[in-house]
Amino acid sequence: MASENGTDLSQDDTGTIEENPEETILSQQTSVNLVPFIGQRFVSQDAAYEFYCSFAKQCGFSIRRHRTRGKDGVGRGVTRRDFTCHRGGFPQMKPSDDGKMQRNRKSSRCGCQAYMRIVKRVDFDVPEWHVTGFSNVHNHELLKLNEVRLLPAYCSITPDDKTRICMFAKAGMSVRQMLRLMELEKGVKLGCLPFTEIDVRNLLQSFRNVNRDYDAIDLIAMCKKMKDKNPNFQYDFKMDGHNRLEHIAWSYASSVQLYEAFGDALVFDTSHRLDSYDMLFGIWVGLDNHGMACFFGCVLLRDENMQSFSWSLKTFLGFMNGKAPQTLLTDQNIWLKEAVAVEMPETKHAVYIWHILAKLSDSLPTFLGSSYDDWKAEFYRLYNLELEEDFEEEWSKMVNKYGLHEYKHITSLYALRTFWALPFLRHYFFAGLLSPCQSEAINAFIQRILSAQSQLDRFVERVAEIVEFNDRAATKQKMQRKLQKICLKTGSPIESHAATVLTPYAFGKLQEELLMAPQYASLLVDEGCFQVKHHTETDGGCKVIWIPCQEHISCSCRQFEFSGILCRHVLRVLSTDNCFQIPDQYLPIRWRNVTSASTNPLRTTTRDRSEKIQLLESMASALVSESLETEERLDVACEQVAMVLNHVKDLPRPIHGMDDIAYACPSHSLILPEVEDTDGIVQSITVGNSHESFTLGKLKERRPRDGVDVSRKRRHCSEPCCRHFGHDASSCPIMGSDTLNAELLGYL
Repeated sequence: MASENGTDLSQDDTGTIEENPEETILSQQTSVNLVPFIGQRFVSQDAAYEFYCSFAKQCGFSIRRHRTRGKDGVGRGVTRRDFTCHRGGFPQMKPSDDGKMQRNRKSSRCGCQAYMRIVKRVDFDVPEWHVTGFSNVHNHELLKLNEVRLLPAYCSITPDDKTRICMFAKAGMSVRQMLRLMELEKGVKLGCLPFTEIDVRNLLQSFRNVNRDYDAIDLIAMCKKMKDKNPNFQYDFKMDGHNRLEHIAWSYASSVQLYEAFGDALVFDTSHRLDSYDMLFGIWVGLDNHGMACFFGCVLLRDENMQSFSWSLKTFLGFMNGKAPQTLLTDQNIWLKEAVAVEMPETKHAVYIWHILAKLSDSLPTFLGSSYDDWKAEFYRLYNLELEEDFEEEWSKMVNKYGLHEYKHITSLYALRTFWALPFLRHYFFAGLLSPCQSEAINAFIQRILSAQSQLDRFVERVAEIVEFNDRAATKQKMQRKLQKICLKTGSPIESHAATVLTPYAFGKLQEELLMAPQYASLLVDEGCFQVKHHTETDGGCKVIWIPCQEHISCSCRQFEFSGILCRHVLRVLSTDNCFQIPDQYLPIRWRNVTSASTNPLRTTTRDRSEKIQLLESMASALVSESLETEERLDVACEQVAMVLNHVKDLPRPIHGMDDIAYACPSHSLILPEVEDTDGIVQSITVGNSHESFTLGKLKERRPRDGVDVSRKRRHCSEPCCRHFGHDASSCPIMGSDTLNAELLGYL
C-alpha cells in the first residue's frame, strides 16, 4: 500500500523485511548496539524516535515521522507509527489559495524506502512499542559524519543550551563568543557543535520577539480583570527584586468548587516549560466521580528549585481554603519531593512508575540481554504484590537472581520504593489515578492545555476556554450516560442496589469485580474472618474480615482503601453471608451519583444556555431511542411531548425573535448536516451517540452554500412533522393547532 507521498510501506503490523547484507548500507562507524532489530522494545514513541534518530545520524541520513494508525485521544489512540528516511516519498505540487500551482521548488525527496515501524502492545497493563518492520536500503548516497550534522533535523538546541545562550545574551556576549565558549565547555572541535551560528541568531531573535516584561504586566492585568468579573476567580503572583514577574498561579471558580468534592487525589505535572518565556509550567488535575479529568489550577515558575515549588504548593492550598489532598502524584523531582514534605506533610506523595522506568528502558535491556523479558515479568509481579514484607523478600531474590547488586539504577529504584511500589501505596486513596488508562487520559488533557501556548495574557484566556469546553463536554457525556439503560449482568441484589447509588463509571468498576467474585471460594477460618482464594489456587488468597453487627468489612488486598471500590473478595463474602446491600460507608460519596441542587443540571441556576441546549438534545435523543422499542412507548411519548410542547408555547416570549437563539445552539454533535431527500425537501436528522468522544477545537459556524442565504434557510420549518418553507417553528400551523395529537406527531 503506497502512502500519499509515494512511499511504499506495504508490510502489515507483524511483518518483517528480510534484508540482503550486500544491499544494506551501513556506516563503518555504526555501533552494533545501535542497529534496530525486529522485536526491539521501547517505552514510548519518543524513545523509539530518539533511538532511530541516533542510528540514522551514524549512518548518514535523517528521519521524519510518517503515517500512523489511530489518533491520540480517540479509542485506543495511536497503535502504529512509521519513521522514514528524510528522502522518502516524492514532492507533490499543491495548488495555492488562488488556484495556481506553487512554484517548482527543489526537493530532496527521491522515494527512498528505508524505514522503521513500531506497533503498540500492552504487557502487564503497561504499553510498550515493538519494532515490527525495518529496512535500511537507501537509493541515494549517504552523508559523512561531518556533513550529516548540518541536516536540519540535527541542528537542534537542547533546553539546557537555550538557557545558557539566553544567559550569555544577557551578559552581552556576541554570538561567536557564545559558540566558542560552548565548544570549549563541551570539548568539541571548532565548528562541531550540533547547531550553527544561524540557529543561535534565530533563537535570539525569537526571544527578542517576546516582550516578557510587558507580557507579564498584561498577564497580571488580565487576571485582575477576570477577578473583577468573578470574585471566585483566584490568582496570586510574586515579583523579584528587579520588579519582574517571578511566579504566578491561578484557578477558576469552577475549579475551586470541583476541588471541594474531588480534591482528595491530585496529579501535579511539572514536566513542561513555556520556552518563549523560559518558565516552568505546572498544572493540577484530578478525576471527578464520572472518571473524567477535571482542572484545578496551574502555575508558571521562573526557577526550578525548592523555594519555587514551595511557593506554588502554598499558593494552591490558599486557593483551596487550606484543604490539602490525601494523595499527590508527580513526576520525579528531588526539589518537588522536598517541597511536598514541607508544605503538605499529611499528604502521601507518589511518583508515576512509568516516569522512573523510562530511565531504565535504554540501558537495562542491553545489560540483561535475553533475560530482560523474564526480569520484566518478575518486576511487575513484585510491583503488584499486596504486602510490604513480601515485596522486600522477593526484591532481594530478584536482585540476586539477575545480578543487579551493582546496577545503580536498580539501587535508586529500590531507594524510592515507597513512592512507586503498590505494596507501599495501597493504604492510600488514589481514585484510580495510577491506572494506565487514566494516566493516558489525564496526559491527553494536559497536552490540550499546552496547545494553548500564546502570549501570556491570551494564554490565561485560552486555558479558561479549554477548561470551559472540557466542562461542557463532560456535562453532556455524563447526562448521556445517565439517560442510558443500566445493564445488570449478575442479577445480584447487591448489583441492583449499587446501580441506583453509584455513577455509571464507578458502577462499571464495581460490576467488573462482581462478575469475577463467583470464581473465588470463601472459607470461614475464624469468627468473622474468611480466607478467599481463586478456585484454581490451593493455598494463599486474601484475608477478609466481616463483622455484620458493625457493618465493618476489610480485605488484605486493600483495594477499597486504594480505589474506593470494593474488591471481588469482599463481594464474595457478602454474597456468601446473604448480604443483599453494600453498607453505606462502602459506597463513598466521592463515587455516588449525587443529585443535590448544587450538582443537578436541571436545577442549577447558573448553568450556561449552551449547556442547557446540549442537555435538551441529549434527552430528546434518548426519548426517541427509548420510544421506538414498542408501540405503547411510542404512543405515550407522543402524547407527553405534545403536552409539554403546548405548555412551553403558553409561556411568555421575549421581545426579540427566538429564531436566532434556536439557531445559535453551539452543539452540532447531535445534529447531522442538512441533507436533501429524493423529493428535494431539506431535512435535519437528530441522532444520539452515547459513546461520543470530544476533541478540542472550534465549533464550525454554519456558512452559506451555493449562494443560498442562511436567513432564508431559517425560514424553513424545523418541525419534523411539517418540513415546509415560508414559516419557522414558532409559526408552524401544525404545531400551533389546538388539535395536536399523536397522529400529527407520527414522525417519532
